[in-house]
Amino acid sequence: MIFIAVKFTIRPERAEEWLSLVDDFTQATRSEPGNVFFEWSRSVEVPGQFVLLEAFASPAAGEAHVNSEHFRTAMAWMPELITKTPEIINVEVPGEGWSRMAELSPAQG
Repeated sequence: MIFIAVKFTIRPERAEEWLSLVDDFTQATRSEPGNVFFEWSRSVEVPGQFVLLEAFASPAAGEAHVNSEHFRTAMAWMPELITKTPEIINVEVPGEGWSRMAELSPAQG
């Protein structure tokens, strides 16, 4: 599985609308056959920063994603909204998605 984490820092005046602006891109990516997950979070420490966690079933699925029309479209308009080049981690990991954490589970009762 290809696991990717990306930090996007958005212009302060556009940060509140970021998730709605990326919605079409998000939905299209989630519909890709090789997409495992595509999830946005907002930083609690850095104003205007959003973290994208995404995974693809294989290197070929990741390549198909970056060659898709919706990816190219997003890359064309995003530069106007970011304040710096996004930071990325892109690694291949074993597994097919999220696993359960062994060290923690809900209390019973």
